[in-house]
This record gives sequence, C-alpha cells and structure tokens, in this order.
Amino acid sequence: MQSNNSKTYELVLTALFVAIIVVMASTPLGYIPLVVINATTLHIPVIIGSLFLGPKKGACLGGVFGITSFIKSSLTPTPSAFAFSPVAALTMLPHDTVGQAMALVFKSTFIAIVPRILIGVVPYFVYVGIKKAISSEKKLAYGSVINVLISFIMGFGVFAFFNKMISEGKVGFSVTTAQVIGAVVGIAVFAAIEYLFMNKDAKALGFITAGISGAMTNTLLVMGSIYAFYRIPYSEVLQIDPSALMGVIGGIISFNGVIEAIVGAVIVYLVGIVLDKIKPAGVYSGKKNIKVDTVAGTDSVQKMAQ
Repeated sequence: MQSNNSKTYELVLTALFVAIIVVMASTPLGYIPLVVINATTLHIPVIIGSLFLGPKKGACLGGVFGITSFIKSSLTPTPSAFAFSPVAALTMLPHDTVGQAMALVFKSTFIAIVPRILIGVVPYFVYVGIKKAISSEKKLAYGSVINVLISFIMGFGVFAFFNKMISEGKVGFSVTTAQVIGAVVGIAVFAAIEYLFMNKDAKALGFITAGISGAMTNTLLVMGSIYAFYRIPYSEVLQIDPSALMGVIGGIISFNGVIEAIVGAVIVYLVGIVLDKIKPAGVYSGKKNIKVDTVAGTDSVQKMAQ
C-alpha cells in the first residue's frame, strides 16, 4: 500500500505542477528568448510531472496545458488561433452546416488538447525504456541507436540555431562554420552519451531522452495536425501556397522543434536529478495490489502500488 506521506507528496507535486503550468501560460515565463526565437517551455512541467507522477497524472497535466492553450487562443486570438480554439475556429472560418461546425470544434479541440496529453505520457515510457535498455543484454545495440539519434538532434539543433542567425545577419561567420560547429557538438554529445552508457548512468540519459521525446511529441503532433486539418486556412494566414506549407512546417519542426527539444532536455535533466533524490523517477501509483517495476537504484527493485 502506498504510504500517506507518498500520497501527500504526489498530491502536493501535482498541485505545484498545475500551478506552474497556469502561471507560465499566463506570463512570459512560458517562453525563453534565444536571440532568434522564443522557445516555449510550457511542456517541461508536463514532462517532469510524467516522470515523477506517472503517465496518468502526466496526461492530466498535459490536459491542463492544452486547456490553457484553448483559453488563451479564445480570449486573445491571433490570426492562427482557430487551430487551438473551437471558439476562434467558429468565428474565423466558414461553416454552412451543423456538421461543418462540429468538424471545426473537433479539429481545434484535438490540436489543443490531444498532443499536450501525450506529452505527459510518452516521456514516462521513454524514460522507463531507456532504463531497461541500458541494463539489457542488447545494451550496445540499443545504445547505438539512441546515441546516434540524440547526437543528431543536438548537433542539428545547434546548426539550425546558428544558420538562422546567419540568415538574419546576426553573426559574421559562414554556413560552413555553422555546420562544423553543429558537427563538433554532435560528436561531443555522442561521446558523452557513450560514456553514460558504458558507466550505466541511466538516470542522466533517461532524463535527457525524456526531455527530447516530450518536446518533439508536442511539436510533431501539433504541426502535423495543423497540416492535416487546416492546411488551406493556415496557408492563407502565412500567405503562402498550400503546396508550400509542408516545407514551412518542416522548417518549424527542424528549427523551433529541435531547439525546444534541446532546452527541454537540459531543464528536465537539471530538475530531474534534484527531484530524483526525493522520489525516484519512473515509479507511480497504479491499481491496488498491483506491483510496478521501479527504475531507480537496481533493476529488480519493486514497489507495491496503491
């Protein structure tokens, strides 16, 4: 059975994360200025909540994030607010029948809520998977795949950041130099991750990977859903041909998405290693009399869930 102290801890932590999400959504704290972009950080409390409270509470936190997006887009609509608010969609987009109106409500609600709910689910299972993979017999195979993927994301993110600055005339070096810097960062990250694998430091690697996966879940699903549901109206907002929208979305994913993934990885790691000293990440309260595998300390430790 789960102790009263553990229940109280989870309740307090859940309330704290909800408050953080609401405050960040209502203030500039939800964005970090990075010279050429404002990287959103609203998904980070959801990711951390998922790791320490489990996928169910993480999904609830993601839902709170989605609701704040829904409310903000409804109260202070931008030209693309229809993608996140049924209210804005019904106001800004044509609909001649009840069926068309219902379709708009479904599409906007889906984009605002569902990807954000999954931010609170995906990182938990990624973290648990990393912990298991790093101690399995196929550690080298799993490690190679994870290592290459993370190193590419980090290196490409650095290149995209400097390339954007070059295109806007904010730095004086060439694109080739930016490519070299990105490659150096990618190699350095590869070496660091290799070190983590060889020393079985699964916590650090798990937090970094969870941060990346949560951020990319948000970016890929939101932008992919916008393309699937609102390709034409979104193209009109951007004043481009609908056939060019895929390229624009690809650019957003490869730049904003990757930068936000890097920011998420760093912050989730820094906060995670602190909270992990209070309660191990990757453990949550399931149904009564069901055991859940812990992923802190040793591989075989188990804890009775509520």
